[in-house]
Amino acid sequence: MAFTRTVRVLGATALTGALILAAAPAASADQTRSAQWALDTLQAESAWQYSKGKGVTVAVIDTGVNAEHIDLKGNVLRGKDFVDGDDDASPDLSQDKATHGTAMASIIAGHGHGAGAADGVMGLAPEAKILPVRDNTETDNSFADEIRYSVDQGASVINISGFVGLDNPEDREAVSYAFEHDVLIVTASGNDGRAHSTYFPGEYPGTLTVGGVGADGKIWAKSNYGPEVLLTAPATQIVTAGAPGNKLRIGDGTSDSAAFVSAAAALLRSKFPDLTAGQIANRLTKTAALPASAKGLSLPDEKYGYGEIRPLAALTEDIPAGPKYGPLKAPVSASASSPAAPGASSKSDADYAAEAEQADQKQTLFVTVAGVVALAVLALVVFLIVKRSRRNKDNNGGPGGPAGFPQYGQQPVPPQQYPYQQQPVPPQQNPYQQPPTPPQGQWPPQQ
Repeated sequence: MAFTRTVRVLGATALTGALILAAAPAASADQTRSAQWALDTLQAESAWQYSKGKGVTVAVIDTGVNAEHIDLKGNVLRGKDFVDGDDDASPDLSQDKATHGTAMASIIAGHGHGAGAADGVMGLAPEAKILPVRDNTETDNSFADEIRYSVDQGASVINISGFVGLDNPEDREAVSYAFEHDVLIVTASGNDGRAHSTYFPGEYPGTLTVGGVGADGKIWAKSNYGPEVLLTAPATQIVTAGAPGNKLRIGDGTSDSAAFVSAAAALLRSKFPDLTAGQIANRLTKTAALPASAKGLSLPDEKYGYGEIRPLAALTEDIPAGPKYGPLKAPVSASASSPAAPGASSKSDADYAAEAEQADQKQTLFVTVAGVVALAVLALVVFLIVKRSRRNKDNNGGPGGPAGFPQYGQQPVPPQQYPYQQQPVPPQQNPYQQPPTPPQGQWPPQQ
């Protein structure tokens, strides 16, 4: 458990970025906004003409959120502290990286401040609401209670910029619970730069796992990757709100990438309230883009997924709604993934998925074999019909008897020697007398 807890702490802190700079005094509007390069890349100003995330609640399961930060005040709801057990989800500033949750919230729903909101940090969905859920990263290795609480409190998007290294059945069930209640869970892939290290909950079916890219659109070297990654978003030199006070910070990490995708999902859920969580993910993946250097990759790519999000395109392009689950893998039922009772199955999602794939392959093989057999039978029937037809024509003196197929090695048979062809019978002969039987091994008889 100690190892898992260590991984968990890294998930809640290091994902802010390996290059966290010292907190700086509030910068001027020009400095702050120009430093927020991601907003320009994501065409935020244009996207806000269509949606700002109004009416959407995004749960931020993290280290807590400073609801009094000048760039967040008014956009943070009353949440829950799963560490102290109360409804004050403020961060404990005595803890390292306590500002992580505040930073994620500002990427999602920061609204800036000052005249025309020209100062401070602006989030991608500045009119969305944040449901802060303070998570116990030191002693609890599960997101289950926090996910269920977020769903029950009306969040339609859940941002989890952290992970655990343990496949927890309760977490798996909680992800299924969110999925069944049409809530989109967005999580970060991690910052180790390693393959197949997205951990949990990012490896659970039903989640949308996000990798990170730099300002050039190319994959960030420290972004973890694997088949779970479906999208990428900005991850380097990201300006966010910090604490204490109203200070700012700059950092790197796929944690930031996940927050940008959560914000983009909030924009879409506001504009398209009738779409399911999977169909929201579908709009994001269908409009994502790859850098020129990655063109031609087979999608989804294990590093880029379907590419970097383009919120404006997702809001404005004519994208069919698509199936209910979109690109998300549907989790198995909670009962199938719950701890096995004595004598019950303890199969994982992977086991069920593998069995389903094998069943599909067997069914495909059966259909193929049955089709081949049916064609063979049909061909045989046709052959026999044709053969009988030709034989009948021969019996009636018509053309096309065995002599008509010398390619099969048969020799022309004199009409009078064909055993089934009746010849004129002289009056003195017995009309029931059969022609002589041909010698054994010769059929038809040779001349």
